[in-house]
Amino acid sequence: MCSVLFRPDYRVYTDQDVHMLRFVRRSRDLGFPVEAIGELLGLWRDRSRHSADVKRLALAHVADLRQKIGQLEEMARTLESLASCCQGDDRPNCPILADLEGAAVPPQRGRRGAVEGFGPVR
Repeated sequence: MCSVLFRPDYRVYTDQDVHMLRFVRRSRDLGFPVEAIGELLGLWRDRSRHSADVKRLALAHVADLRQKIGQLEEMARTLESLASCCQGDDRPNCPILADLEGAAVPPQRGRRGAVEGFGPVR
């Protein structure tokens, strides 16, 4: 990978190695997964590459980021909603904890559609 010359107290990298490390760092800063960085490195080194391949990887990553953004926004809305229902006082009842407790198992509904199992924890 890197042409590192080891000395007792430091490492010496070639200019090419420094460029590659900067490339990897920038790719990581943009959130590319390790597999995609490997592909990008391969394309970067291949002078006969097609820019369409690079663009495909970039746009696929954009789609992944947008999906993650949507998921994060939904999580934030859920937490804001739960926090608005929480009294935030000295009582032990907390809808946030009740939601977290029930997250693994969907709540059961009674005959009239009421959610069962969300009473105070004893």
